[in-house]
Amino acid sequence: MVDSPVAVAPHRFIVVEGPIGVGKTSLARRLARSFGSELILEQAGENPFLERFYKHPRSAALQTQLYFLFQRTRQLEDIRQHDLFDTVRVADYLLDKDRLFARLTLDDEEFALYEQVYARLAIDAPVPDLVIYLQAPVDVLLERIARRGIRYEQYIERDYLERLQEAYARFFHEYVASPLLIVNAAQADFVSNDRDYEQLFEQVVRMRRGRQYYNPLTTLER
Repeated sequence: MVDSPVAVAPHRFIVVEGPIGVGKTSLARRLARSFGSELILEQAGENPFLERFYKHPRSAALQTQLYFLFQRTRQLEDIRQHDLFDTVRVADYLLDKDRLFARLTLDDEEFALYEQVYARLAIDAPVPDLVIYLQAPVDVLLERIARRGIRYEQYIERDYLERLQEAYARFFHEYVASPLLIVNAAQADFVSNDRDYEQLFEQVVRMRRGRQYYNPLTTLER
């Protein structure tokens, strides 16, 4: 078991990313317990426009995105006010994904306004020293979204998830800012299955540089 804090964490700032329903927040929570670290969550449920966006995307896209931008910027400013290397931190979002969602959900005029706001904020976001990118097929995402039962998420449509998957794939295909661990999360359960988690945890501890792909053993292969 690796849920008790380890003696020395190999990374100071870890980010877990991936599309809605892939399990990034649950994994971030467990990693934070293992490393005895501070947990930074995007707290989507606090966004008062999110349910309206999932019901009627075009009517609330800009409000939803600007709220997330201000929320995330405020969190990262709090980090900057303290020594980033003073403690280990695990987050369930990468600030870069804010622009990914903005480009996906906003029309050209709205995106131009969003870009102006983004530029004026002069964001100096800390760079992670490890990003974990979780992948899973859309059918798996839909099943997990339904299973966790968050009311406003039940309005999410398949088409939106498919476009989101493609946007994430393009983004991380070109991502070079941090070491990147790409994980096939389709069949693994990193929360309830200790063996799944321990095997991934070993990969996280060993990961130092570059780009690596991790495909967990399936139950049949064990």
